[in-house]
Amino acid sequence: MSFKNKENLNALNKKIVECKKCKRLVLFRNKIAKDKRKMYLNETYWAKPVTGFGDVNANLLIIGLAPAAHGGNRTGRVFTGDKSSEFLFECLGTVGISNQKFSLHKNDNLKLNNSYLTLSLKCVPPNDKPTSLELKNCYSFFREELNYLENVKTILALGKVAFDSIVNFYKEQYNRPLKGYKFSHGVEFVLPDKRKLVGCYHPSPRNVNTGRIDKKKFTLLIRKVLKNNKI
Repeated sequence: MSFKNKENLNALNKKIVECKKCKRLVLFRNKIAKDKRKMYLNETYWAKPVTGFGDVNANLLIIGLAPAAHGGNRTGRVFTGDKSSEFLFECLGTVGISNQKFSLHKNDNLKLNNSYLTLSLKCVPPNDKPTSLELKNCYSFFREELNYLENVKTILALGKVAFDSIVNFYKEQYNRPLKGYKFSHGVEFVLPDKRKLVGCYHPSPRNVNTGRIDKKKFTLLIRKVLKNNKI
């Protein structure tokens, strides 16, 4: 990545943090920051849009749907400070994508290797269900992220809703139908810009507790993605 692209990405992230376009999301993220969980009563919640994080020269882009109410919305960093992040980073650390197996807060020395982690929706939505308009409002940010992360070859979508949001983004971006792009764990499709889209079960406590996803399944998929795409 050129130095100019790095500057542009930093400027974009500043713009994301300042965004107040979706009134419903602004109200909700602020409400969550006031209605804290007991274990976080002494913490000041981030309560702003959550930007991407990682290696700006990344070949792999990992994307989730939105910040967790008491995770990213509290800590200010994507997939940080909740149960999903505990599972995710134990796996990412195991395969060498991250330098450590935990993601607790913004100053915990976490670094990602050849990977960038971001969200389709930058603010936490009520009931984890964004509206189509809210997602469209964030598409402009995602479009810029992709432009500046020019080395990205593969997008790994964590969960069906994140997967579908990427499919819908490309439909809108290229004004063409993408038939047959159906989510399942390990599915892989070629997108109109020749990047690959890979589906992965979300590392949520529900999926982990029911056995839909476990550390073996997750790390096997990550290693397959790294190998097949020569990352």
